[in-house]
Amino acid sequence: MDIDQPKNFSFFDFVGGIQLLQGEETKTAIPVILIGICVSGAIGNLFVLLIFIRDFRNGRGSEVKAFLVSLASTDLMILLLCAPVRAVTYYKQTWTFGSFVCRTTDWFQHSCVIAKTLILAASSRATHNLVSSTAKGTLFSPTWIHGALAIIWILSMIFPIPQMLFASLQANDRHSTVCVSEMPACAADFMNLFYKLYPTSAFVLPVVYTLAYYTKTLHSAVNHAPGPRQQSKVTLVLLCVSGANALMLLPEWGTFTWIRLGYNKPPVGLLIFAQVLLYACSSLSPVILMTMYDDVRQGLVDLWFIAICRHDPKHGTGGSGPTCTKNEGSGAEVAANPNSVADANSQDQEADTFPDVEHFWTGRRNTQVENNQDPVPWEREEEEQMS
Repeated sequence: MDIDQPKNFSFFDFVGGIQLLQGEETKTAIPVILIGICVSGAIGNLFVLLIFIRDFRNGRGSEVKAFLVSLASTDLMILLLCAPVRAVTYYKQTWTFGSFVCRTTDWFQHSCVIAKTLILAASSRATHNLVSSTAKGTLFSPTWIHGALAIIWILSMIFPIPQMLFASLQANDRHSTVCVSEMPACAADFMNLFYKLYPTSAFVLPVVYTLAYYTKTLHSAVNHAPGPRQQSKVTLVLLCVSGANALMLLPEWGTFTWIRLGYNKPPVGLLIFAQVLLYACSSLSPVILMTMYDDVRQGLVDLWFIAICRHDPKHGTGGSGPTCTKNEGSGAEVAANPNSVADANSQDQEADTFPDVEHFWTGRRNTQVENNQDPVPWEREEEEQMS
């Protein structure tokens, strides 16, 4: 990173990933790590979206699930639109995406990161009750959730506007260009105040509120609620997602504030580590949901049964064949309704047993004992001997 801060600028930093790095190991290792995080995280978030969309279509939606859908969509945008730009930048060691992407890449990434934090804060006011769809099949869409999400995204896009204003391309001695952020000295006083308020209002306050609210709610559910286990499951899941989001985004916000307040630049290794954690956070959220959220785990089982029934024609005739045939076109309701499977099996057993019993009694219903035939001759013999 051999580039000097220009004169008449109080702040200077790279945009869209650290450029002009030295060493082939860094050039190859970091892009591979980022690509692996992107692929795994995108698959996990797509599964979460499919599961929640299926729940809404089947009338099992809730306000919490609506916010989790928005969270998974935001993580998917970070992994598919932001992380590849950093991977290519680390590999090329220069900027190759042009002026427009240079100006908007950090602004868009910060907008998504802020939106994640505010979505988790807003989900603390959501209820966990299921809301069924209407007879017409419309999806669950309360007005206040749409309004909350609209306000969240508007604020998320307004807060990081300086990231877009100060970004520009700069020619390098290597006959290449780099994307940098240059803040003029005349704006130093105002921006120093802004960079103190910006992380506090966009990250610290929402995270503290979210963690405190879910901790208090979980404590109340465990100690005072009549059904603590059922009421605390979703709260525990949201607390874990919020805590992981706060811990893994803390290095990114810390290095961001450290640089922009005019202190000495942090080590390059710390900057790279903070950026990798930012993308890993978007990949960790679906893992937490799949392992701790009962509805998501059940949805994975349902999707697995759907894949089996559609790709294995043998299931239509034997083994679990009746299950796949019965649920054809509507998914795997076997895992979702195990009692219905037990009832169906008991009905099949009755259908197999009752004809045999009926045949048994039909053959003996009209049997008559002849008058000269004693059904119990041994009793008569005992009476004769006693007499």
